[in-house]
Amino acid sequence: MNRCSREIDIWGTVIVVELCSNKFDIEYLHDAIDQAEELFIHIDETFSTWKPDSVISRLRRGEIDIESCSDEVKSVWNACGVAREISGGAFDPWIVEGGFDPSGYVKGWAADRACDIFVGLGIESCLINAGGDLAMRGGRAEGEELVPWEISIRNPENVGEIVHSLFMRDGAVATSGTYEKGAHIRDPFTGLIALGATSATVWGPDGGMADALATAIVVTGKDGAGIFAHPALREYGTWAIDRHEDFSWSVTGADFSEE
Repeated sequence: MNRCSREIDIWGTVIVVELCSNKFDIEYLHDAIDQAEELFIHIDETFSTWKPDSVISRLRRGEIDIESCSDEVKSVWNACGVAREISGGAFDPWIVEGGFDPSGYVKGWAADRACDIFVGLGIESCLINAGGDLAMRGGRAEGEELVPWEISIRNPENVGEIVHSLFMRDGAVATSGTYEKGAHIRDPFTGLIALGATSATVWGPDGGMADALATAIVVTGKDGAGIFAHPALREYGTWAIDRHEDFSWSVTGADFSEE
């Protein structure tokens, strides 16, 4: 099976792209990653809160309004609104210093979009690691077969220790917490550093929603378990470590649908 990988330094992180195919040669896989890299550059130029000329920076400064933005930006704006509603406000990109900041949604969403490119090109296996947010399709190549990826969750207090594992072929996994950046997520209800969970991993079919929900669970801790009772989250789940009581817990949307 042909394999191709690349590290892309963008968004203040490193995106790792891995492709495998029995049908296509290495050159084809490299060309596919080129397309994904162009997408990442476009997303950075559009959604960055650090680039002063990005659409989002101009929106935050009030130079433009959402109605004058592209359908792509409106779509992210609306999706963030859905995530805010579902999470009961625990994820709220409007209550941040400087105005609307979709960073907690866009990384997972962008990884998903890149995977869609690869699937559209007929590539059988793809995995994207966007600074800890994962999107995957098809399964991991093992010899000539595709098997589920094992996604390891590390202890934020000791990153050499694996505390939980997931096995997935398709979908997205997002993790938020006190890893490399330390305690950096703000509680939208208080404006202070979020104290709910030291680590929250969320998995499901949509990378943007998983990204947003991981942020929400860092805010709420175990009190946010009920978020997954929402009918739209039946295919999602979370595994988290609460900050104060230092215990792990997990719940899925399917747990509620079976009651």
